[in-house]
Amino acid sequence: MQLRPVIAITTGDPAGIGPEIVIKAIRNPGIHSIMKPLLIGDADLILDCAKSIGIGLKLNRIESISQSRFKSDEIDIIDIHSEEEIEVGKISPAAGKASVSYIEKASELAVSRKIDGIATAPINKESVKLSGYPPLGHTELFAQFTKSDNVLTIFLMNDVKIFFVTRHLSLREAIDALATPALIETIVSANSAMQNLGYEGCRMTVAALNPHAGEGGLFGREEIEYIIPAIQTANKMGINVDGPIGADSVFHLALEGKYDCVVSLYHDQGHIASKTRDFYGTITLTMGLPVLRTSVDHGTGLDIAWKGIANHLSMEKAIFACAELVIRASNW
Repeated sequence: MQLRPVIAITTGDPAGIGPEIVIKAIRNPGIHSIMKPLLIGDADLILDCAKSIGIGLKLNRIESISQSRFKSDEIDIIDIHSEEEIEVGKISPAAGKASVSYIEKASELAVSRKIDGIATAPINKESVKLSGYPPLGHTELFAQFTKSDNVLTIFLMNDVKIFFVTRHLSLREAIDALATPALIETIVSANSAMQNLGYEGCRMTVAALNPHAGEGGLFGREEIEYIIPAIQTANKMGINVDGPIGADSVFHLALEGKYDCVVSLYHDQGHIASKTRDFYGTITLTMGLPVLRTSVDHGTGLDIAWKGIANHLSMEKAIFACAELVIRASNW
């Protein structure tokens, strides 16, 4: 692995805050010292956004990564021009199509190993759906474009890692999907990922589904029928995992240092805890793709798009974390 990895930065939904937070984030002079940033997006839209928020920006428009210069006073961008007009602040098929095209290009570069990592600005699922794709999230789109089967999503919240058994499902669908094999698979994958991140002897726990972890079946039997058997099986495999622990206390215990990571059963169970703790500091890490990917974990902010008021700290953290983890990964 080279000292300064090439990190592709997709600019997200162009109608939202993606262009703005990327523009603000890449102004951090420390970025060029540890990585080679490569934007993927519509150069004209990026420049229009920069002008709108009063920031000067110099871009080097390229078609292939071989044309990149990686100079500190300009930003290389693989220019993917939007064929249709995009209205800022509005959900539209054009915005969805554009954001997916950036993901597809980043996936292509990842598969061909032209880049070392990817940091992504947010997309809008409604716009993506209107563009002709199912209502898929970033992770699912990357998995589809890179033909990756075993993709794992991790939340980075301070020193705590959060893994998910299910993600973009309704609560009813997530509960219906709860099964011992799925839990075991997640626990095993989480343990492997933590080892790759340098956590030998990882201390892991599983969040409960029901209040008070079901209270012995008094408030539901999912813990008895699915969760506890999965934990017991994982223990027999030599994995240090306990639980289930009620979701009202498990994340607090992890933040207090009792656990290195928590297995969350569904989307909001982990998201609410992490975003309440540190909305702008929580980022997403995706493993199982050809390259490592990080992302902000907030939406497209259509109501404040291109107004110069969007907080870019999460985008900045995602970019830095991607480079730092990629460098660390070279020693795995």
